[in-house]
Amino acid sequence: MGEQVVNIGICRLSHGEGIDLPHFASALAAGADIRAAVHGEVVLHPGERKLIPSGFAMALPAGFEAQIRPRSGLALKHGITVLNTPGTIDADYRGEVGVILINHGDSDFHILRGDRIAQMVIAALPAVSFVEVDSLDDTERGSGGFGSSGRK
Repeated sequence: MGEQVVNIGICRLSHGEGIDLPHFASALAAGADIRAAVHGEVVLHPGERKLIPSGFAMALPAGFEAQIRPRSGLALKHGITVLNTPGTIDADYRGEVGVILINHGDSDFHILRGDRIAQMVIAALPAVSFVEVDSLDDTERGSGGFGSSGRK
């Protein structure tokens, strides 16, 4: 298919030496695995959250974002998820990519150097302009808030 390849500059940080940079586990994977660039072991106790370093920084092109998402296996088996799902990396950010993990499980979770902790999806963003208007068009839902859609 002649899909366009978007090149993203990625810089391995000194504490990321020896850890795989983000890559796709299969040809059709939507998310690239992110690994933990921790020293030794980090323990995440039930209910606890921690910022886990990735060992890399990147330069996204204008018009793109990176979304940091949980890994389904960690969520199902251990109750581990990304706290601000999805976390957004903006195109103008040049610092280390960090992953905020939280343990919703009932036992300690051990994170070792190089463990796959999250996945990163690159998404194109449309150019958007907010325009102030006097009124909005009507919809079936209207101003119904949280949990209002699909109710009869």
